[in-house]
Amino acid sequence: MSIKLIAVDMDGTFLSDQKTYNRERFMAQYQQMKAQGIRFVVASGNQYYQLISFFPEIANEIAFVAENGGWVVSEGKDVFNGELSKDAFATVVEHLLTRPEVEIIACGKNSAYTLKKYDDAMKTVAEMYYHRLEYVDNFDNLEDIFFKFGLNLSDELIPQVQKALHEAIGDIMVPVHTGNGSIDLIIPGVHKANGLRQLQKLWRIDDSEVVVFGDGGKRY
Repeated sequence: MSIKLIAVDMDGTFLSDQKTYNRERFMAQYQQMKAQGIRFVVASGNQYYQLISFFPEIANEIAFVAENGGWVVSEGKDVFNGELSKDAFATVVEHLLTRPEVEIIACGKNSAYTLKKYDDAMKTVAEMYYHRLEYVDNFDNLEDIFFKFGLNLSDELIPQVQKALHEAIGDIMVPVHTGNGSIDLIIPGVHKANGLRQLQKLWRIDDSEVVVFGDGGKRY
């Protein structure tokens, strides 16, 4: 069967180490995809607002599976988003705050949120990946729809922290190692593969008509 959907991860795949890509070459390729009726999807763990900044000319034409599947947007319109209940959010935050070794970013639909008390180095890195980021005193009374947490920590601590998180809150959120000293907490079943499935249903595209590009550590 012919290809009808091409999905790409960003970090380590579509982007260079300098977080750039050859825009002129890609736009020529994109026009060829459009002419052949092929859908282009950006599938990433990164924030939607960061992802659209890479494609200002065509952001309202293509689709995004952002936040590791937490939020799916096609042609500027919502297709799907996960949502933690307020109780689940509070339970996760309560546990994470007992772990001084992790720095917490709560990922919401309107913005991401992190604590004012964290150091400038952490904030600089966070701002690279979260183009909408608010600094707060605490995570209480935030009015947003939350579907993911991003955790920053030392690489050597990741295996033991990931295991501990799975044991403590694994029934609420799944800890996934995303590389570069980070763990994402995602809602069970709300991942990139599910996000792509939502788009396939919308466009009536079979698995055999999909091509996905990602580095070795990424699962779809």
